[in-house]
Order: sequence, then C-alpha cells, then structure tokens
Amino acid sequence: MLCGGTSAARPATDETQQMADEVKPQIEEKEGKTFDVFTAVEFKTQVVAGTNYFIKVHVGNDEFMHLRVFRSLPHENKPLSLHSYQSSKTKHDELAFF
Repeated sequence: MLCGGTSAARPATDETQQMADEVKPQIEEKEGKTFDVFTAVEFKTQVVAGTNYFIKVHVGNDEFMHLRVFRSLPHENKPLSLHSYQSSKTKHDELAFF
C-alpha cells in the first residue's frame, strides 16, 4: 500500500458493519428515508491522521451505497464521522477514493 493510498478491497467484517450501523441514522436523515437493509459488503482503508474507511453497503434490491467514514486516532477520543457518501451504486461498482 502506498503511503496515503487506499488498501485493496476486503470483505466486510463485524467491525465494518458496526461502523456502517453507527452512521446509518445520518444517511437516513440526509436521504429522507429509512433502509430496511444496510449490510456492509466490502471495504478499503486509507491511513491519514486517523483512518478513512470506504465501505460498500447493500441497501436493498440491487442498490448499494459507498460510505466514507473517518475514525480519528485513539488518543483523540472522537466519535466516528460520516465524511461523505455516494448513492445509486451497483454491486459491481469499484470502491474508490471520493
């Protein structure tokens, strides 16, 4: 992995799902709807002054979203932050930096 570059995509873990669940209410508020399905599928990471997580989430039918979630360094003791997200994604859309 290049310094500042993103890792290879990996299958989502329990930790990745917990992160997606934690930011789900923010996305539902921004989108103006609730998601019955919100399942993390895969993720990439980028080490900065903390870690950016790029998470592909299945939101039902053939629809997916890409989330960019920031986790600060442990000593900063800050909550996860939803940096941005992209909707209208498909299962085959590559998870890339945004």
